[in-house]
Amino acid sequence: MTGVGTAERPLLIALTGPSGSGKSTLSAELARVLGGLHFPLDHYYRDLSHLPLTERAAANFDDPAMLESDLLAEHLAALARGESIARPIYDFSTHSRVPAASETIHSKPVILVEGLFSFAYAALRPLYHFSVFVDAPDALCFERRLRRDLVERGRTPESVRQQYDSTVRPCGLAFVRPLAELTDILIDGSDPLDFEVEQAVSSLRRHGLLPGNQ
Repeated sequence: MTGVGTAERPLLIALTGPSGSGKSTLSAELARVLGGLHFPLDHYYRDLSHLPLTERAAANFDDPAMLESDLLAEHLAALARGESIARPIYDFSTHSRVPAASETIHSKPVILVEGLFSFAYAALRPLYHFSVFVDAPDALCFERRLRRDLVERGRTPESVRQQYDSTVRPCGLAFVRPLAELTDILIDGSDPLDFEVEQAVSSLRRHGLLPGNQ
């Protein structure tokens, strides 16, 4: 396909990589540069409100089965058709969806689908025009994960370390890192952000997915 996506047939880009690699930051910046939609998968974690809070906290959120992939595929297919969706709202402090609440998301000419498992589900791959794997050294990934979970998700340093060692890193090795061989480009998430953006945009141009002046 040549040319940037249109409102009728958006350009869908998958960004994946281990937790803390910098894929969220890159996705948000690419969305700004390209005038697109940053679409993180975190909203699609399964609702665990039926479980006691201690059981919710002990769940393995780094397993692809923890995302409601059928709903995700349905919503991405709708966005790919240029339609709007009612996206669920997830509360990480309680590990549950906000009851009877949703957010209207409108399709845009470029949609950046970002998350650990954005490229893990076979049902999603035919929707994408391009895919990016963002990687970074393990120590940097943990440092970023710690900062995010402390500030944004109300976690303690001890709980972040325990989760990282018991599920985040092992599941990253099992489910996420193998995806690097399937994606179109590998980007070093420890590089300066402007250089990462330049790499991604240049590669999109080489693949005929963006006009030369974008």
